[in-house]
Amino acid sequence: MSKIIPIIMAGGSGSRLWPLSRTHYPKQFISLVNDNSMLQNTLLRISNLETLNPIVICNNEHRFMVAEQLREININPEGVILEPVGRNTAPAIALSAFQAVSNGEDPLLLILAADHVIKNNPVFINSIEQAIKAAENDLLVTFGIVPTHPETGYGYIKQGELYKDGIYKVDSFIEKPNLEIAYKYIQDKCYCWNSGMFIMKASIYLSELKKHNKNIYDVCKKAFESAYLDLDFIRIPEDIFSECPDESIDYAVMEKTDKAVVIPMDSGWSDVGSWSALWNIETKDINGNAVRGDVILDSTSNSYIYAQNKLVASVGVEDLIIIETQDAILVAHKDKVQNVKNIVDELKSQNRSEYLQHREVYRPWGKHDQIAEGDRYHVKQVVVRPGERTAKQIHYHRAEHWIVVSGTAKVTNGDRIYLVTENQSTYIPVGAAHSFENPGKVNLELIEVRTGIYLEEDDIERIGTDGEGY
Repeated sequence: MSKIIPIIMAGGSGSRLWPLSRTHYPKQFISLVNDNSMLQNTLLRISNLETLNPIVICNNEHRFMVAEQLREININPEGVILEPVGRNTAPAIALSAFQAVSNGEDPLLLILAADHVIKNNPVFINSIEQAIKAAENDLLVTFGIVPTHPETGYGYIKQGELYKDGIYKVDSFIEKPNLEIAYKYIQDKCYCWNSGMFIMKASIYLSELKKHNKNIYDVCKKAFESAYLDLDFIRIPEDIFSECPDESIDYAVMEKTDKAVVIPMDSGWSDVGSWSALWNIETKDINGNAVRGDVILDSTSNSYIYAQNKLVASVGVEDLIIIETQDAILVAHKDKVQNVKNIVDELKSQNRSEYLQHREVYRPWGKHDQIAEGDRYHVKQVVVRPGERTAKQIHYHRAEHWIVVSGTAKVTNGDRIYLVTENQSTYIPVGAAHSFENPGKVNLELIEVRTGIYLEEDDIERIGTDGEGY
């Protein structure tokens, strides 16, 4: 059997799942259906398949979250490719295919989105095993989802003639229909939802891309040949890749090739494109409510309530979505959740940080959470993993006080290097070159208090290239 490399596409913003999903912390990195993130679930659901290490493709802002979440589930990737700009799925898969064949082999690419939910994993695995032989015969296999209702939010695939054993040639790809047409597709039985999941030989994809969209092929080839390693990441040059057309694999290849086949799959799939979609797939109580976190209900029905940090109580409501996070609360009617993107657009227009990131921010050495702020002070909780350290840096407008809550900090403060342990503190004056390191075996947790006339993140001068600052 051919070798298989999972290709995990982890880009995207997931704005319809705001306030949980943010530009710098989108839904694929969030725990929505269990304790694992959606990215982690995507990789864990194929853990029983015999595959090579995965290739993950994401953007620059998310690289440390990808690395940390893979580390948490003990997965060492073949590569993490950083797209400098988003150019849709056809170029993303092309970059991954060039990486897959770079050592002279020609594996099958199992192409999966990092933000899907699949409830029936045995059916999913069986469909992949069914697709492998077709892919080994140089076909481009896509997985169609057997529709459960007339859905206007998904594209559709029309099945053509039977190829063999439950595999059909693709007749056509169809854009999102209106409700009347979606009803007809359900009755016809020849239509599947377009899942955006595929399996194919790397060489066959590249040859079909070159045949049907040479511009994408040429730009991606040039960009990959100019790529370079940055720590464990593969950086794609922006000046080259930005010239690439923005096209999906469907439009660039699958609609034009004569090698496309589809396997209908009934696996409890959802792309979780909205809060109502998440409510649909969640386990509900006898009143139709799905809840996560600290929630108390009274006379509440058919609602989805997510409490991240605080107790959320509801009385006498129905058909509501209530989402509580550290810095924002969303209340929406279940039938209007597609309009959440309007809120995100308004936040962008007001240049508010709530659309961009959560209070808690992940860094290569750990994370920090802003817990209080005023005109002349910011307070953060900082966690540094064992063996990690921040970059040496200077601030010209603020001083910092560090109080160690747990663990031990090795502090560089000007010309001095010293240890600060639990219940001890240290002071970093304006203009002092400084950094901190965790030399211990457990997490270092400290409270950082910034004081000064200007407290923004851009008041920073990094010294050298060792480590990474805020």
